[in-house]
Amino acid sequence: MQPIALIVEDDTKLAEIFSEAVKAAGFEAIVAVNGRSALDLLPTTTPTLILLDLHLPDIPGSDVLTVIRQEAHLQESIIMLTTADAWLAETLRPEVDFVLMKPISFAQLRDLAGRLRPSSTV
Repeated sequence: MQPIALIVEDDTKLAEIFSEAVKAAGFEAIVAVNGRSALDLLPTTTPTLILLDLHLPDIPGSDVLTVIRQEAHLQESIIMLTTADAWLAETLRPEVDFVLMKPISFAQLRDLAGRLRPSSTV
C-alpha cells in the first residue's frame, strides 16, 4: 500500500506538478483545490505527507493548518508549507516540518518526498 500525499493547492498547474512529483517518489497523490476541499478530506484521510499552500481562495492555509494540528489521526503527518510569502512562512515555521518557497521544482519536491517516504511501505 502506497503512502498518501495530500496536496492542497489552488493553482491547477502547480497541483499537477506537485502530484506528479510525489507520485514519482512513491506516494499516492490526492489533490484538494481549496481549503474547503482539504477540510472535507481530512476526517477520512490520513496522509503521510501534506503539501499545504498558504494562499488559498476560500479558507487560508493557516486555518487549514490549525485544523490539521487539532486532528489526532494527523499528528504523525509531515507538513510542508508551499508559499511565496516568506514572512508568513516564517511565522508558521514552528508548526510545520518544512517550508518550501515557490517556485518549487519537480525534482526538488520529488527528491525531498522520496527521502520522507516511509521505508516500511517499499
